[in-house]
Amino acid sequence: MVERFQVQSRSPFEIHHILTGLEKTPETIVESELFLPEGEGPFGCVIALHGSIGWASHHQDHINGWLDAGLAVCKVNSFISRSIDSTVDDQLTVTHSMMLVDAFRTRSVLEQDPRIGKIGIAGWSLGGTVALYSAWAPIIEVLGEAFDAHLPFYPAAHIRPDIQKWSNSPILILHGDVDDWTPLHLVEGLMPQLPNAILHNYPEAHHSFDCESEFILHPKAVRLKKRTVRIDKNGYMSGKLFLGIRMPLNERWQRRWVIRILRNRGAHVKGNPAAREDSLIRAKNFFIEQLF
Repeated sequence: MVERFQVQSRSPFEIHHILTGLEKTPETIVESELFLPEGEGPFGCVIALHGSIGWASHHQDHINGWLDAGLAVCKVNSFISRSIDSTVDDQLTVTHSMMLVDAFRTRSVLEQDPRIGKIGIAGWSLGGTVALYSAWAPIIEVLGEAFDAHLPFYPAAHIRPDIQKWSNSPILILHGDVDDWTPLHLVEGLMPQLPNAILHNYPEAHHSFDCESEFILHPKAVRLKKRTVRIDKNGYMSGKLFLGIRMPLNERWQRRWVIRILRNRGAHVKGNPAAREDSLIRAKNFFIEQLF
């Protein structure tokens, strides 16, 4: 059973705009699809967010497992709602900040539904970044209520906030140790900040390890390396370039300029059968434990 609904959202380019002037960012309507299991509820519910390629079959494999377990799932269509198919070649058209607002606005609708109980959030890659940083307290203070559980698949964990306050809701991060798109070491560097978080690392697993794809290069994908982005206590974002020079990273033109300078293009995806099988079970069990 699927129900479609719309929410009033916004399109802030960066987290900076969420923290310092969300009401000034463009308004947009975002469509979501709510899938309900059999029964009367209330059901634990997973808000699901796709990656840079959009919705894929391996996302649906997880969603089917959650539905079979008796959980509701709400797919947020952040790309289609903004007339975008993919951001692999241009990560600046639909950003994790836009999807953060989409997720919280969707949550605010679902929490009013008597059929819905606890609400968790899951996402892959770009959506995984949303599932991770939706646990950061300053974002929750602006956008709404905390999620009851967070499940990021191979997120970009390059943001380092000065305010190290996070939700106490459980976080399970699933990642591969040879991921060259959103490297594991960035997650490892963030872990000391995160309360109640578990990082499960899959050996010899690439980005999108839970898909069934062969080894594929996306030549224009913007990959991360070692550099991180700082958010100071006032919401100002910046990153170090060469010789320790710090560059502001609040606006689209600044991001585009840095991408051109660093030339960090090209990343791979590849399915890993063992990691895929384990993640389907591990992710489902996590939400069963946290949302029932």
